[in-house]
Amino acid sequence: MVVLGIETSCDETSAAVLKNGNLLSSVVSSQYFHSKYGGVVPELASRAHQKIIVQVVGEAINLAGISKGDINAIAVTYGPGLIGSLLVGVSFAKAMAYALKIPIIGVNHIEGHIFSVFLSNESPEPPFISLVISGGHTMLVLVENLLNFKLLGQTRDDAAGEAFDKVAKLLGLGYPGGPIIDKLSREGDPNFVKFPKPIPSKRTSGYEFSFSGLKTAVLYYLKRINFQNLSEDEKKKFIPNICASFQKAVVDGLVEQTFKAAMDFNIKSISVVGGVAANSELRKRMAEKANELGFKLYIPDLTFCTDNAGMIAYAGYVKLKNGIKSDLEISPIPNLKIG
Repeated sequence: MVVLGIETSCDETSAAVLKNGNLLSSVVSSQYFHSKYGGVVPELASRAHQKIIVQVVGEAINLAGISKGDINAIAVTYGPGLIGSLLVGVSFAKAMAYALKIPIIGVNHIEGHIFSVFLSNESPEPPFISLVISGGHTMLVLVENLLNFKLLGQTRDDAAGEAFDKVAKLLGLGYPGGPIIDKLSREGDPNFVKFPKPIPSKRTSGYEFSFSGLKTAVLYYLKRINFQNLSEDEKKKFIPNICASFQKAVVDGLVEQTFKAAMDFNIKSISVVGGVAANSELRKRMAEKANELGFKLYIPDLTFCTDNAGMIAYAGYVKLKNGIKSDLEISPIPNLKIG
């Protein structure tokens, strides 16, 4: 069973080929030009997808050592994401499926991230708790089985990755903020400033997150120390400490909520997926906590944390094995919900 996966939900154009659950190829073309705008520009993203998608899909097929005639189905992200970007991927997949007379399978991007752990050597057996953290999403999901997902809680405002980007912008560090803050944090003191954890008050749902207060706390702290008027040498002394303190607050909140959900549901397996799962401090703290409490932890290889078509192909493979297909009328849904 050979599945071609296509992912174009945001600013990565990606294609991958999966055979009987084994990844044969994975190609990702990233749109680095967005960094000069301080964030992804939707119109430019969709145009970039249009220019490169034929080349990316062709390269994935060639690297897999197959021909188009060997493909049994095409799995494509149809939401959530940027409408223009999704439209490019879905339209291409529909045209190719029609031409090859093979099924098309619509895949939820968030569910795709959950399946990314199955691309690594070890993978969890359901049920398990999955922490999905990226630039656009922060949520805890109970994976009851590979076809049923229950949303336990999500962020009430900014996503974790978005908070990293905004704090990096406040510090003048550039975009994307996550990798920069992660790197600088290694040189700083995580206890330099005590920022609030990104968890709402106890009166709210038990598994939700909220990053707006944390982001505002960083802003007020920078105003208090008159950060903008500091010399460059003074800024260089402060920045690693602020990064480390901010990152500690984020990681504290993510770890606390994830293990709370796992213990409440008496589930011993946890996965951490999405772009922010590449954060070195989060990976370390999650592993330490899992070891301390006797949980099994699964985090994808760094290659599969960010958006990629391998995870979409795997999700499509699971759906196809269970007789789930879409029709050629499938359309992008930018605000598609999980489950």
